[in-house]
Amino acid sequence: MCGIVAAICNKNNANVVPILLEGLKKLEYRGYDSAGIAVIANDDFSRIRSVGRVAKLEKQCQEQNLTSQIGIAHTRWATHGIPSENNAHPHISENICVVHNGIIENYEQIRQNLQNAGYVFQSETDTECIAHLISFYRQQKNLALLDAVFATCQDLIGAFAIAVIDKNFPEEIIVARQNSPLILGCGNDNEGNFAASDASALLQKTNKMIYLENGDIASLTANNIEIFAQNINSKLLENISHLRQIKISELSPAAVELGNFRHFMQKEIFEQPDALVNTLEIISGCQNVQPQIFGVNAKNILQNISKVLILACGTSAHAGLVARYWIESIAQIPCQVEIASEYRYRHSIADENQLIVAISQSGETADTLAAIKHAKSLGQHKTLAICNVAESAIIRECELKFLTRAGPEIGVASTKAFTTQLVALFLLTLVLAAAKNKNINFPKLLNDLRHLPVAINKVLGLETQIAEWANQFANKNNALFLGRGLHYPIALEGALKLKEISYIHAEAYPAGELKHGPLALVDANMPVVVVAPNDELLDKLKANLKEVEARGGELYVFADANADVKVSKNLHLIQLPEHYGELSPILHVIPLQLLAYYAALAKGTDVDKPRNLAKSVTVE
Repeated sequence: MCGIVAAICNKNNANVVPILLEGLKKLEYRGYDSAGIAVIANDDFSRIRSVGRVAKLEKQCQEQNLTSQIGIAHTRWATHGIPSENNAHPHISENICVVHNGIIENYEQIRQNLQNAGYVFQSETDTECIAHLISFYRQQKNLALLDAVFATCQDLIGAFAIAVIDKNFPEEIIVARQNSPLILGCGNDNEGNFAASDASALLQKTNKMIYLENGDIASLTANNIEIFAQNINSKLLENISHLRQIKISELSPAAVELGNFRHFMQKEIFEQPDALVNTLEIISGCQNVQPQIFGVNAKNILQNISKVLILACGTSAHAGLVARYWIESIAQIPCQVEIASEYRYRHSIADENQLIVAISQSGETADTLAAIKHAKSLGQHKTLAICNVAESAIIRECELKFLTRAGPEIGVASTKAFTTQLVALFLLTLVLAAAKNKNINFPKLLNDLRHLPVAINKVLGLETQIAEWANQFANKNNALFLGRGLHYPIALEGALKLKEISYIHAEAYPAGELKHGPLALVDANMPVVVVAPNDELLDKLKANLKEVEARGGELYVFADANADVKVSKNLHLIQLPEHYGELSPILHVIPLQLLAYYAALAKGTDVDKPRNLAKSVTVE
């Protein structure tokens, strides 16, 4: 989604414009359609906005020789209003300039009130309401900038993170957040102070971060940061700077650099062995799994649960679907998976002994966060977050947590986040099985987990063969993915990856459902991708393959080494080096990621920034 960067430096320090532009580049992965920057120079705003990539904005800044000690910048993902220069941020009202992430739900009423007060709107956005409203409180009510922003925030309903500057007061940036992420960066040696939507945009200047909480408002000057929140009793702002600790980010600038790879997605596919090693470090040398890996209170919480509800969206939901098979077959506990964006809009049966598991790469997914809050409002307080970002909102919202250590994931199409989520969910399955005293060979399963990085490296060795297959997809408009049982969610994930980055329409089905409708679509122009592990459903899957062959379909089968699938004129086969039992889904998703990646290359699409999509979906 949208990205914010703000910077203020001492007058004798570096120009903030390169800092803002570099920050925007680091936020490009979030998805955007336009970008803009505004600084205060010569007692006025200098603003540049453009539709398209940050590189275009950077060129315009260079042409205009833009310089300043204070500024705000933004990448926009269109919600209210089409992608256009007029709708791009920053937005200006008199002396006020604003950038904003999120959605203001009551903007129409605010807009009408402001128009009645004489304010003229230049855009279709909800953000312009914020700029005018701050200006109203600043000019008409004679409030200080901090107080004007606070008053404005009280009027807003929805999700927002904002950064605000006033051209008559170029020594301060005010930022605020409510249900949308915002991080402060503390400059080194009086170099200035910064704010951004995530840490990657700040690493160029500092690794000292302050993670703002909902309701926080902060004042940034070149030499100081103060944080305020509303006092519950007086309803006035109070300084709470002492309550927000500076945390040292473990991310390195190199972690968000492309290196020798063509795209971040390719890099992240090949980072999966290391990501799994890092995630599994918590069980290094163990012969069993302790519940405390999910939190200090995990033992008491997990031994008393009666069932599991997993809440997630997109790829994370597919991880949850795989986990359902594991939890029910190994731990023998009922498990349900709900799409987070649907869960809170239906009447569900609450159970206080149900474990609510929220899965999110970013930890800021608006739908998943709202679903957790809804579950808790129903009295379900046994919550667990599985997430890749330590200080995220979802981590803070849940009682228990497991941090996947995938590192920054820049490509919009999730890869290493997915496989580390699966590992975390398998560890949860083992902990639940132990809590229920199930007779499980824990040492063997833990050894299998620890062997996964080696096994994945072997699968990555199939890259050249998979790339050759992908060329056959370049002129196709549709594809069908099939899997059975534990591997049906992997077929879903493969179809999602293909459609996300190559724009080939892809559907996934349980192979047994072929004859219930999808078989009507099969012809020579419809490639059928099949996940074929050597499990108890293999013979039934082979029968499904025959159904496709008999109708002239073109099959592309990923099978285990000993699966005994026969190559034919219309059946192409790539055999994985190993069969991996319960953990097989983690291996089988790798070739599907590579297939999607090389199909997108063959089609010439924008792999890391596919059209219309955002990495972190922080608005509903």
